[in-house]
Amino acid sequence: MGTEFLKIKTVDEAIEIIKKLFKESNIKNNYDNEIININKSLNRVISKNIISNIDFPPFNRAIKDGFAIKAEDSFYATEDDPKTLKIIDRVEAGFFSKKTIKNGEAIEISTGAPIPDGADAIAMVEHTKKKENTVEIFTSVTPNQDIAFKGSDIKKGEIILESGSILSPGKIGAISAQGINEVEVIKKPKISIISTGNELINSTDNLSFGKIYDVNSHSLKNAIISSGGKAINLKNVNDDYDDLKKEIELGLKLSDIVILSGGTSAGMGDILIEVLNELGEILIHGISVQPGKPTIVGKIKYNNNSNNKSNNKSNNKSNNKSNNKSNEKIKIIIGLPGNPVATLIVYYIFIAPEIRKITGFEINKEKNIEKYPISKRIHSESRTQYVLVKLKNNELYPIMKDSGAITSLAIADGYIKIPKSVELIDKGKLIEFYPF
Repeated sequence: MGTEFLKIKTVDEAIEIIKKLFKESNIKNNYDNEIININKSLNRVISKNIISNIDFPPFNRAIKDGFAIKAEDSFYATEDDPKTLKIIDRVEAGFFSKKTIKNGEAIEISTGAPIPDGADAIAMVEHTKKKENTVEIFTSVTPNQDIAFKGSDIKKGEIILESGSILSPGKIGAISAQGINEVEVIKKPKISIISTGNELINSTDNLSFGKIYDVNSHSLKNAIISSGGKAINLKNVNDDYDDLKKEIELGLKLSDIVILSGGTSAGMGDILIEVLNELGEILIHGISVQPGKPTIVGKIKYNNNSNNKSNNKSNNKSNNKSNNKSNEKIKIIIGLPGNPVATLIVYYIFIAPEIRKITGFEINKEKNIEKYPISKRIHSESRTQYVLVKLKNNELYPIMKDSGAITSLAIADGYIKIPKSVELIDKGKLIEFYPF
C-alpha cells in the first residue's frame, strides 16, 4: 500500500512550521565558535570583529616606481626645460635609505619602499630620464604625490572586518596584511545525509540492470556546503525498517539534522513514517508543491542516554529521568523525495534558508532577485510550482522535464516560482528568477 498523506500543508504553512522547528531545536546555539588558520578560512563566517593590530601601511611608502624628491624641486619642469637632480641613493621594497634628501637631490625608489627622510613626493619613472648620477624631471609633481602615508589605509585599533562577514580571498588578504594568522569563525552545523532505495548503488559499483547510481547524496552534500554547513554522508539504506532506524539513530548521534532522500516513496515512505512515529513526532507529511509533494518533516527529542520513546519510558523508571531531560535536544528529520530535481528544489526552498541563518550565510533575497521574460507559455499545476529554467540572452527558458531527469540539473541556472493561484503564464511575461 502506498503512503497516505496527512493534511497537505501549503508552501507558506510548511515554511512557517520549518522556521519554528529550527528555532525550537536551537541548533545555532548548540555549537561553539572555533578558531582556525586563515589558510582554511575561505567562505567561513567570522564570529567577532577583527581589529587592526597595526597601522597600515606601517610606514610612508611609495606607490609608484620613480624618484623620491622634494616636490618644489620639480616646479615648472617641462620636457623642453627639465629639472636636473643629483641621485644620492637607491632603495628597493623591503629596505630603506639612511640618507636625508636635500634640495636638488633625489633617491631612486621602487614601489612599496619606505619614503626617505626629506622627500615629500614621487616623480614617476615615466616622467624622468636617468643619466648616471643625475635624473631629469620632465613634469611638475605636487606635494604628497604617489605616497601612501602611514595608517592611511587603516589605523591601529580600527575594525577591519565586522562580525558576520564572509571571508573572501580579498578579506583574507586584508587580515594577513595585519600579521593575523588565525580567526574565530562560526562553527559549521553538521547535517547527516542518508540515501534510501533498493535500486541505489555507489558510483564505484558496477551498474547492473534495474540499478541506478546514487545522485542525491552528492548533490545534497554540495548544496549543504554551499549553505555553509558540514555534510556527513552515511551509507545508503534499502527499504528495511531496522536498517533505516539504525542509520537514522547514527545520524542523530553525529548531527542535529538528518536529511533522507528517497525516504518518502511509496514503500520507504511507510517505513519512515513508522520509524518517526517510534522515535519522535511528524510535523509535515506532504506539501502542496510541484515538485516535492511527498516531503516529510519531523522532530526527535534526543540525548546521549536515550534517543527514542521506548527508551525514554524505561528511563522514566530510573533515577536518570531528570538528567535525560536536561540533556535533551530537539533534532530535525527531513525526508525528501527521491527524484533529484525535487530533492534540490525542496532543499533550496524550505531548508537552505534556515541553514544559512545558522551559519551566517543568510542573504537579502530581494537584492538577488531579478525579473526576466519567459520564452514560452506555461500552464501551471493546481499547486505551487517551481520550474527549472536556463537563463540565456536575458530570457528564461523553462526546462520541462520530469523531476527524475538528471540532465535538467546540468542545464538549469535556477528556477522560477508559479503561485497556486496562477493558471497560465504568457510568453514574454516578466518572471522573478532565483539563481542557484
